[in-house]
Amino acid sequence: MAKVFSERHIIRLVYILVDLILIATGFFSACTIFPRKFSFEISLYNIFLGESNAYSGVFCFWALVLIILNYVIGLYHTRRELSEVLEVWDVIKANILAALIVMVAIYVVKIEGFPRTIFATSFTFLFGYLTIWRILKRSLVEYLVRHGYNNFNVVIVGAGKVGRSLAEEIRKRPGFGLSIVGFLDDFKPVTECVDDIPVLGKINDFVKIARKEFVQKVFITIHLEERVFSRILEEAKRIGVNVRLIPHGYHLLGGRLTQSNIGTIPILEYSNMSTMKRQAGKRIFDVICTLIFVIILGPFLVMVSILIKLDSPGPIFYSSMRYGRKGRQFPMLKFRSMVQDADSRIHELRSSNEVDGPIFKIRKDPRITNIGSILRKYSIDELPQLFNVLRGDMSLVGPRPLLITEVQKEDLRQLRRLEVMPGMTGLWQIRGRSDVSFTRLLRWDMWYVNNWSMWLDINILFQTIPVVVRGKGAY
Repeated sequence: MAKVFSERHIIRLVYILVDLILIATGFFSACTIFPRKFSFEISLYNIFLGESNAYSGVFCFWALVLIILNYVIGLYHTRRELSEVLEVWDVIKANILAALIVMVAIYVVKIEGFPRTIFATSFTFLFGYLTIWRILKRSLVEYLVRHGYNNFNVVIVGAGKVGRSLAEEIRKRPGFGLSIVGFLDDFKPVTECVDDIPVLGKINDFVKIARKEFVQKVFITIHLEERVFSRILEEAKRIGVNVRLIPHGYHLLGGRLTQSNIGTIPILEYSNMSTMKRQAGKRIFDVICTLIFVIILGPFLVMVSILIKLDSPGPIFYSSMRYGRKGRQFPMLKFRSMVQDADSRIHELRSSNEVDGPIFKIRKDPRITNIGSILRKYSIDELPQLFNVLRGDMSLVGPRPLLITEVQKEDLRQLRRLEVMPGMTGLWQIRGRSDVSFTRLLRWDMWYVNNWSMWLDINILFQTIPVVVRGKGAY
């Protein structure tokens, strides 16, 4: 442990030294661009210690403040699990705060004449150099870790669904440097392997196995009794093993977990505010893309409307009430693909339903018109929902919009689907359409809600095109 402790301090000192060099280089670069702003010869010595430089104290103070802020924020720790974007964001915060502190100090001490161009240029160079260094450092650390440097042996408590999912995610990310030595599980035989990972013993064997396998981190993925949990914490602290917990019911959460305190009580707070902010960007994306689609498909929509009118008596459009975001009801538009009295005849066919759950589907529904079968096969009947998107009732991508009668409010999974706007397409569309079971549909919708991103939407949109062209799974 003493060796590891010493290595950590050496690495931290190296990081600080590199930052000092880059900070000095940043100031030197800014001063070199505008040499006429100063009455002294531009050199590193003169910038920080030169007697003829009236602003040497400002540069020294700025460098010291930035180093302290970087240390406090944690930029001198190698946090492998922290994403590159978040580390760059930490660099931005440290640089902005340091610049503000220096500005206040200049005003309070009444240092007159410090060039604003030098201040702005220095800030730009500092941010650029420190950001590039962090990106290069992460690449170097990831390379070393992938080749076995300073890897950590970990054991996972619980070989159930969460434990196996965690093991899979760890395996996908060798740059984290986590080597799984095995599971601890009270309900699995010791001789068994779960996903090629051995079950090393029971939870009570934690200390013995941790010492035998040189374990440095333990992940607890199951809800333990307080007595058992307390014992693991005490034993882990005694033998120097870090304990990490998977939040109970994490798969039901769609936002971000943050840690805070009320007095001495630590609190894990779930907040979906970041998700709500990102939904604003999703709405802008929807409106722009939908307007483009409407302009391009306008003549085709007119042609389809004429064919529906010529094929059978009745209106061109069909609307049905659906649940939208936050449970708001709205009329969802479709091109009419069935006979005019289709809704009144549904009770006659209820026994022929071919889909599980509350959804009603029949492969050879006698109510479908001639043109309707083509519209359904290639999902052309869904195109009027572009106007639902423009109205704000729907999104281009999202969970399937269920009928009012199909939503069971006592089912938590169905209510979670209503946290985002329903979509014209989604995972259910690209992975089977009408052939998808209701249970699997809910599972995919839940996954979408929990893992939404703009890139996921774009990916689903591109995958929808070949699925629709093939016309497979629609009826």
